[in-house]
Amino acid sequence: MSVFQIYLQLGFFHIFNLQAYDHLVFLLALCAPYVASDWRRVVALVTSFTVGHSLTLALATLGVVHYSPALIEVLIPITILLTAGLNLRRAGQPEAEPKRPTLVLTGPNLLAAGFGLIHGLGFSSYLRELLGRQSRPVLELLAFNVGVELGQLLIVAFILLTGFGVLRLLGATRRSWVLVMSGAAGGIAAVLLLQNLTAG
Repeated sequence: MSVFQIYLQLGFFHIFNLQAYDHLVFLLALCAPYVASDWRRVVALVTSFTVGHSLTLALATLGVVHYSPALIEVLIPITILLTAGLNLRRAGQPEAEPKRPTLVLTGPNLLAAGFGLIHGLGFSSYLRELLGRQSRPVLELLAFNVGVELGQLLIVAFILLTGFGVLRLLGATRRSWVLVMSGAAGGIAAVLLLQNLTAG
């Protein structure tokens, strides 16, 4: 197996690692307000998150920026709490369609990109542990990031399909789905934040 394939798999399975479930929970909160018919907006949203975390993942892994891993571990659940809180606030409110449809410069996309900057540093902490003393791991960085994106897309597709099943097959309302999923994500994030604040 090539180095690229190894780090591709490491990135892919890192998303599904139950010891790193914070990123998975963030994706749940991020996608909770959307259904399968909103797939274009979800693609734009996830792409915004990808741009943000890819930037800081690269800069931190290559040693361009430095940060406190402990601080990032605290900030990540805060991003989940804020996202879930915004979902709960907007639940049930009709969303006006813009006169000129835009999929890029929207509030949710900008927020996802900003929070992605924080999550990218979290990804970097894990990747740097794998790399050890290697100073210019460009190939490994690329493969790991591609693996993360593939895993992320699979999770988003699963969330949308689950939402479709709950809304269409079980007859639940969209507001109920948003409230339950965002509430669950926020609860998990609150526990995680408390653990990180009291650790050590």
